[in-house]
Amino acid sequence: MKVGIDKLAFFVPNFYVDMTELAVARNVDPAKFHIGIGQDQMAVNPITEDIITLAANAAAAVLDEKDKQMIDMVIVGTESAVDESKASAVIVHGLLDIQPFARSIEIKEACYGATAGLALAYDHVRQYPEQKVLVIAADIAKYGLNTGGEPTQGAGAVAIVVSAAPHILVLGNDNVSLTQDVYDFWRPMGQAYPSVDGKFSNATYIDAFSQVWDEYARRTGTHFANFAGLVFHTPYTKMGKKAMLPKIEAEPINLQEHLLAQYEKGIIYNRRVGNLYTGSLYLSLISLLENSSELVAGDKLGLFSYGSGSVAEFFSAELVEGFAEHLRTKAHLALLDGRVQLSIDEYERMFNTHIDLNHNTHFTDDMPFSISEVLDNHRVYRK
Repeated sequence: MKVGIDKLAFFVPNFYVDMTELAVARNVDPAKFHIGIGQDQMAVNPITEDIITLAANAAAAVLDEKDKQMIDMVIVGTESAVDESKASAVIVHGLLDIQPFARSIEIKEACYGATAGLALAYDHVRQYPEQKVLVIAADIAKYGLNTGGEPTQGAGAVAIVVSAAPHILVLGNDNVSLTQDVYDFWRPMGQAYPSVDGKFSNATYIDAFSQVWDEYARRTGTHFANFAGLVFHTPYTKMGKKAMLPKIEAEPINLQEHLLAQYEKGIIYNRRVGNLYTGSLYLSLISLLENSSELVAGDKLGLFSYGSGSVAEFFSAELVEGFAEHLRTKAHLALLDGRVQLSIDEYERMFNTHIDLNHNTHFTDDMPFSISEVLDNHRVYRK
C-alpha cells in the first residue's frame, strides 16, 4: 500500500518586513541578513491572526467536501499554542467543518512536532486506508524586538493531507529518529520569548543531521546519490546548508553541485517568509517542488526534520506521476506577492500589540478565518 501526501498548501499573514530596512533600523550591515543567514523578508502577523487562523486558512485552500467527510484525524504540530489545555486542532476541526467523528490533537516538540504528526498520520492511513488525515504545522516565531533572534522570526502554516494512493508524494517507511536531551533552545511556561544558545543550537543541529544520516545510511544502504534533492528544517535558510556541506564534501563534484542547486530551490519561499518553526521543513518542501524544473515522477527526496531540545529525523518520499498538476504554484506566488510591506514603526507597533483575554473585545480582519472577538476569557473565531 502506498501512503503519502495527497494535498499540500501553505498560508502566511498578509504583512511582511523587508530585511534591508530591518538591518538599517538595527544598525546592521544588510548583508548579514541577506547573505549571512539568507533571509530577504519576514512574515508578521496582526493581533487578529494566531496559529489557529493560520492553520485554518492553509487547510481551507485545499480541502473539498469529500476530504472533510473522509478525514477522521486532525493533527496540529506547534510550539505556539494559545491554550495550555485545549488543543488548537479541536478549534481548527470546527472551523473547517470536518465531520464530527474525528480525533483532533496537538503535538509539541519544538520544530519537530509536525513530523511526528506526519508519522502518526502515515500509520493511521495504513491501518484505515479509506480514511484521510489532516496534518498542519502552524507557528509564530518571535524572539523580541532588537534581539539576536529577531531576523529569524516568521509566521505561517503548512497543511498536509495524508491518504492512500496520494497525488504528490509517497512517504517511505524508513524514518530514523534521534533524541538528545539538550538545552539549545527552550521556553519555560510563563516566559514570553524563547531562550536560545545560538552557537550551541547550530552545532547541535549539524551534529544531529550527521548522526541521523549515518544511521539512516547504515540501516537502509542508501547513498546521497539516490536522492534527487534534500530538504531541511530551515530556522534560517543557511542552516540546512551548513549541515549538508560537511557530509557531501567527499561526493563527486557533479552530485554536490546538483544537491546544492536543489537546496537553493527549496529555500526560495523560506527566504520570503522567515522561520515557521514546525512548518519550515514543509515550506521548504513546497518551495522545492514548485521551483525546481528538474524533478520528475519516481524521484526520491530526503527530508531532515529537527526540533530543538532535541529530536531529529530523516526520512524519504517519492514523487508520484502527475505530481506537478496538484501543486499550487500560482496561488502561493500570488499569496506572497500580494502582501503588504510594513514600515519598521508599523512592524514594531504590530509586534507590541497583544490580546487581553480579561476584557471582551471585537476585532475586524479581512482574512477568511480570523479572531473576531474576545468573549468570556477565550478567543472567538470568524469563518
